[in-house]
Amino acid sequence: MQDWNQLATPQQAALLRRPALADNQSLSQAVTAIIEQVANEADEALFSLAKRFDGVELTDLRLSNVAVEQAIAALSNERKAAIELAYQNIRKFHEAQRPQDVQVETSPGVICELKHQAIASVGLYIPGGTAPLPSTVLMLGVTAQVAGCPRKVLCSPPNKQGSLAAEILYAATLCEIDEIYLCGGAQAIAAMALGTPSIAKVDKIFGPGNSYVTEAKQQVSRIPGGPAIDMPAGPSEVLVIADEFANPAFVASDLLSQAEHGVDSQAVLVSDSEPLISAVKQAVEQQLSRLGRAEIARQSMQHGRYILTRNMAEAVEVSNQYGPEHLILQMENPRSWLDKLTNAGSIFVGPWSPESAGDYASGTNHVLPTYGYARNTSSLGLLDFLRRYTVQDLSQEGLKQIGPAIMCLADAEGLDAHKQAVALRLDALK
Repeated sequence: MQDWNQLATPQQAALLRRPALADNQSLSQAVTAIIEQVANEADEALFSLAKRFDGVELTDLRLSNVAVEQAIAALSNERKAAIELAYQNIRKFHEAQRPQDVQVETSPGVICELKHQAIASVGLYIPGGTAPLPSTVLMLGVTAQVAGCPRKVLCSPPNKQGSLAAEILYAATLCEIDEIYLCGGAQAIAAMALGTPSIAKVDKIFGPGNSYVTEAKQQVSRIPGGPAIDMPAGPSEVLVIADEFANPAFVASDLLSQAEHGVDSQAVLVSDSEPLISAVKQAVEQQLSRLGRAEIARQSMQHGRYILTRNMAEAVEVSNQYGPEHLILQMENPRSWLDKLTNAGSIFVGPWSPESAGDYASGTNHVLPTYGYARNTSSLGLLDFLRRYTVQDLSQEGLKQIGPAIMCLADAEGLDAHKQAVALRLDALK
């Protein structure tokens, strides 16, 4: 436990520092090499890297419809029902986000419009590794489906059987995703960005991943004419603000629900109650022994932080400084603090709102900014799958209204061709 007020400002900043990523230079170089390999060898690189990183020899990158149907047929009705419930809630929340087009007559005869159109081709990256994530398929796939994106490409690392989890495939089917590729890691990002004979390139890439995936997304987004990306979403994190009235077992479970994601995840508790912090520590140890991923969670909790503040207002300040991906409020009157919380990807209010609800089935999107990007980056939503564009329509009267001002401004900037484009038209109207 660290007493926030016993630390100097540099020590406070160090306390809130995220777990260090792998050496940035070596990581960047490794990802660059993978992207270049895909650029030069195309599909052959993807087969080779699947053998190297996933331990599986593939004969085809695209999963056939028959393989998808066979996998889904073995899925229990209980699993299907759970996926369907999550699908419906996520769809309901994202359908409510549909934006309205705008049309304004800015001057007589001058019509300006703002319109929205679905991105034509989107790449959806679904992490595999230690935990396949059908929930992420829903978060990305439902949103792309509601937006109306014509082409949806799903890439995920193959398992040792050269396939994907049936839950992933069922979620993809609900989202009407029919391009499913056995491809993971930085090479999947490269394939979707550059295109190969098997995987045609996409316009925008979505989805969380490990440090290699995050680095690859950032690198391909800088390629001239390359894809856009949703956000630099990296290792998962949670911050819980709790007071003396919080349930220690609830708080511990929320910390561990993030810690089990991976050894580079981070869980932080900020409280004004020293007894509560002590009780949560004990609860964490008790619950760890019952987890299937206990070793991963235990390693992750080495990055954990227990921070003691003078009061709840100071706890809120600490949270705003950290800018967590997930923020859980377990204190009296939690909604009264919402307006004071400025930096968080998603907020969970009260003792009955575990972070797990947002990860799976409440309806909000679990693709969120990490590593402090919540200060300036939004959670994933419908607008991320749409592009905005403007339309202007000037009548003769409209050009007469604003033409002289346009010519004056063009003259001030020394852009004669701009001025002439208006002058010729005005002369034609005389």
